[in-house]
Amino acid sequence: MSKVAYVKRYTGFLTMTMVCLTILYAPLIIVAIYSFNSSPSIIVWEGLSLHWYWDVFFGIESGKFKTAAWNSLSIAVMASLTSTTIATAAAIGILRGRAFRGRNLSFMLISMPIMVPEIVTAVATLIFFSAIGFVLGYSSILVAHIVFCIPFAYLPIAARLRGIEPVFEEAALDLYASRGQLFRHVIFPMLLPGILAGLLLAFIVSLDDFIITNFVKGAGIETLPTAIFGAVKQGIKPNIMALSTIMLLVSIVCVTLSYLLSRVGSHGGRE
Repeated sequence: MSKVAYVKRYTGFLTMTMVCLTILYAPLIIVAIYSFNSSPSIIVWEGLSLHWYWDVFFGIESGKFKTAAWNSLSIAVMASLTSTTIATAAAIGILRGRAFRGRNLSFMLISMPIMVPEIVTAVATLIFFSAIGFVLGYSSILVAHIVFCIPFAYLPIAARLRGIEPVFEEAALDLYASRGQLFRHVIFPMLLPGILAGLLLAFIVSLDDFIITNFVKGAGIETLPTAIFGAVKQGIKPNIMALSTIMLLVSIVCVTLSYLLSRVGSHGGRE
């Protein structure tokens, strides 16, 4: 009997699971539903309407949201591309490179941003930037996001790389392929699903990040999460629900694609 089946035998397992899922997802569902409410009130339902989605793109606050969205998207794209490149090199070096002292330590250091509370990372990053005189702003957010996203990109890439049998590389080397040819024609095509999964995961982590961004952004620059937080402090409005729903949908799409790509990669590795 599998461990999963064994756990399901415990009394109350299904009930506790449903309670946890309800606590996690019911607020998201409520926000999504009320984003279509025609009423300016967040608690009184008056019918279906797309007015608040129109307000996000063309309303009074649309300029602020568009600027924040551009900052979030541009930072997320650059941070995910850079962190994925670094994570790919790290995965190949650690898992396919020659044995060296500190290999386990290297993996621990790469994984540390996931294990350390994000507030601690944010404070430490702010202190470090202040100590070296790094001006807070767009660049500080980008650097912080690159570092923070590396482990999220590394995990699916490393998982895919572990599923690639060494015999493919040995066969290529036996056919006198250079190291560059080995990577371009053998490793990279087989590793691509993991790289894309890591890229999407890093992208959504950067796009949705609030804590680190809020600490290192400085004055005069906002991303979507910080712009939403600033708007909420003045009162929750239906257009904030619409904007939150859009971000939620983008997150769901990216996470789903990352999961599917990881599944494709894992099946390919077993074949």
